[in-house]
Amino acid sequence: MMSEEIIHITETLLQHNRLFLEYYQEARETGTTRDFHEVIKPFADEVKALTDQWKGIMIKWLADTSPKHIHLKQIDMTAEHLELLSVQCFFSNTSKKRFLDTNRTVEFFLQEILKEVMK
Repeated sequence: MMSEEIIHITETLLQHNRLFLEYYQEARETGTTRDFHEVIKPFADEVKALTDQWKGIMIKWLADTSPKHIHLKQIDMTAEHLELLSVQCFFSNTSKKRFLDTNRTVEFFLQEILKEVMK
């Protein structure tokens, strides 16, 4: 039961992570920043709520299953990265290398979670 929820939330976060990349590329190409109150804040709030939910369920799952390659620190870092990316993706002056590296790290870790949970 819990694993279905983890899979669902993790897949949703993966979609958001891909959306961050699209928004970032759009911001870089157009050089414009979306409206903070209308677009950025509601989006970041949505990502934060989802991330908090994911983190809570992942902590429970970790305690129950003790997977070898997934640790609490990675879950904390990934949650932090998701929240940062959800805001940074709207700004064209965000460091491209750091943004892309972080985006890839999140993508990789979320995929690892899916593999582990689906075992």
